[in-house]
Amino acid sequence: MRPDPGTPRQDAPRGGGAQRLRGLLRKEFLQILRDPSSIAIAFVMPVVLLLLFGYGVSLDAKHVPVAFVADAPCPQSESLLGAFRHSTYFEPEVLPDMPTAEAALRARHVDAIIHVQADFGVRLLDGTQAPVQLIVNGVEANQARLIQGYVAAVWQEWQANLARERGLTPPRPVGLEARVWFNPELRSRDYLVPGLIAVIMTLIGALLTALVMAREWERGTLEALMVTPITLREILLGKLIPYFVLGMGGMALSVTMALFLFEVPLCGSLAVLTGVSALFLLAALGMGLLISIVARNQFVAGILAIITTFLPAFILSGFIFDIGSMPGWLQVLTHVIAARYFVVLLHTLFLAGNVWSIIIPNALALAAMAIFFIGVSRRRIRKRLE
Repeated sequence: MRPDPGTPRQDAPRGGGAQRLRGLLRKEFLQILRDPSSIAIAFVMPVVLLLLFGYGVSLDAKHVPVAFVADAPCPQSESLLGAFRHSTYFEPEVLPDMPTAEAALRARHVDAIIHVQADFGVRLLDGTQAPVQLIVNGVEANQARLIQGYVAAVWQEWQANLARERGLTPPRPVGLEARVWFNPELRSRDYLVPGLIAVIMTLIGALLTALVMAREWERGTLEALMVTPITLREILLGKLIPYFVLGMGGMALSVTMALFLFEVPLCGSLAVLTGVSALFLLAALGMGLLISIVARNQFVAGILAIITTFLPAFILSGFIFDIGSMPGWLQVLTHVIAARYFVVLLHTLFLAGNVWSIIIPNALALAAMAIFFIGVSRRRIRKRLE
């Protein structure tokens, strides 16, 4: 009597389990070597994304073009202009009048206008208030806020230097001494690159597994395996282990680029980073496996993998957008996004170090999600094939 091709063999002999698993692993690794798309997703895509985000995306405002207009140039206005020229944040352009400056602002040739009135020098020497007008392009709200803060800092520093030159003590009822922890240079790259690694690992884990398993369903090779002595557990291990190795290779490449190309500091332990990355990759592989079981079609599986893993990892993980500023119901939803926990772990390990009060709960959450997705995938395969 021929076995039902829809029923996995549960009574396979135990003696040859290791040999069967080695055969499956050899088959998968050979298939990876013959499939350029898998190599590209694991190794080429991380390089491209890291180069694009590392060099092309920045949350810092530097070399901002601003128009400097002095109605009646004087030594004091020239001194203020020099302060802006010596700042790394601005590239001031002297314009003759306000209409010209406003036209430049509308044309997006400059992002702000610094307007010094005609009586600026006289009022400053008399000790009366000498205001300086700042007009900022508010189309990009975050950029506008950064420009406002940078202009205020340059203005305050210039006032302090001017007071010292005149032998006066600048009135400072409150002295603020700022100390920046974990990212003292305030480089957005140090924040973006570790978060991007989580997005890359999500794509590698979920997309690779979803496409590969869906291809097996389309070709009918997975059903063919079910009539052999191979057990369901061996099939899952044979599929997960090669892509786990491939994903960890992509992770190693991403971390290497982060450390040596972008010079992001790694304050924590490399062993801990490897461990939490393995947990997250298992969760991503489980998600990809479950997607392929539901879809059984490469095109549909790829779309589902992007919608259910990549987009949430990009938007709801805290990679770019602060979770604390999201609506309450959306903050609750982020707890089911595995990348949320991995982004926190990456930021902590790269910028703060081994902070165990953060590492342990987030690592446990990733472990629970990995067990959940892989467990559901195993049960779903059995259910669909019976």
